[in-house]
Amino acid sequence: MKEIKEKIKKLSAEFHEEMVQLRRVIHANPELSFEEFETSALISRFLEANKIPCVTGIAQTGVVGIIKGLNPDKNTIALRADMDALPVTELNQADYKSINQGKMHACGHDVHVASLLGASKILNHIKNEFQGTVKLIFQPSEERYPGGAKLMIQEGVLENPAPSAIFGQHVYPELDEGKIGIRGGKYMASTDEIFLTVKGKGGHAATPQRNIDPVLIAAHLIVALQQIVSRNANPVMPTVLSFGKVIADGQTNVLPDEVKLSGIMRTFDENWRQEMKSRITTMAQNLAVSMGGSCEVFIDEGYPVLINDPALTEKAMDFATEYLGKENVVELEMRTTAEDFAYYAQRIPGCFYRLGVRNEKMGFISNLHSATFDVDETCIKTGMGLMAWMAFKELMSK
Repeated sequence: MKEIKEKIKKLSAEFHEEMVQLRRVIHANPELSFEEFETSALISRFLEANKIPCVTGIAQTGVVGIIKGLNPDKNTIALRADMDALPVTELNQADYKSINQGKMHACGHDVHVASLLGASKILNHIKNEFQGTVKLIFQPSEERYPGGAKLMIQEGVLENPAPSAIFGQHVYPELDEGKIGIRGGKYMASTDEIFLTVKGKGGHAATPQRNIDPVLIAAHLIVALQQIVSRNANPVMPTVLSFGKVIADGQTNVLPDEVKLSGIMRTFDENWRQEMKSRITTMAQNLAVSMGGSCEVFIDEGYPVLINDPALTEKAMDFATEYLGKENVVELEMRTTAEDFAYYAQRIPGCFYRLGVRNEKMGFISNLHSATFDVDETCIKTGMGLMAWMAFKELMSK
């Protein structure tokens, strides 16, 4: 085992510069959800050049590669990377900054793809050292509902062959490069988007008695709905209800006919999640009626709670400790952000962990989804090596 670990580390170092250049090409040419055609083509060209069979066009732009070791039918595990960018205008001045105006890899999916491509090349080099099969899942549209994971599963990505476990990693600017973060059990929240249309009767703002003011109703709603969290949610289980968009298209002296509210809800309990939706609908409609108006409620169901399989995650922590050292493996807290990797983890044992990318001395400190997000690219060497090691160890543990 030690010899294989050292071989993986050596190959990671050897392939690092190539993966950095691939990452920079992807970073400079970001594509939004379900538009990842050039990224998909780059992935398939790379796999084919390395003689790794692959299938393209899954859920429009998804790619799946297969690496068969000795006795390939013995077991299969999957490694996943998402590949879509965000509608963000990049403010970095790096040579590889986005050339697609208004689009940016502000969530690090370019690093995810490069890491998995690197892991695939490593695993292909050592395929005679392990028994079983590795399925490489390059997934579109993690950032946009209904989520590429859900669609790829519907199109059979977890079949023929069926993986017994799946690993995924995500960049994490709160951790220094060279470290990873991991947590078993409930890790990331469910996510749903809330759209409320408050209807009243518009008119002159100076004669409110002749109108039904939807702005006032909307203001009461925003405050009242917070009681669902503060007075009904389990205080030991994080719940978030936030409204980030309010459109009241009136004037200083004109009350509009309607106001539109958009927000999110996040929780870690699927039963409470459903109850919360019911409470939001009932309260919004009843409060609006009590003030003379009405409210249309639409809740767009998003990703489920991400639950890392405890047994698989415990093994992954051991694998990471062996590869990186105990001091570089950090146990994480729960996060109210969301991830469609949760769909895979609902079907088979899954482990979703975080890859440190921070380097304060080099200035890589910006948060995810920000216009100045970037990474210490040494993380790609860590990321691809660790993914390859985890795949190897999990296959050999069966």
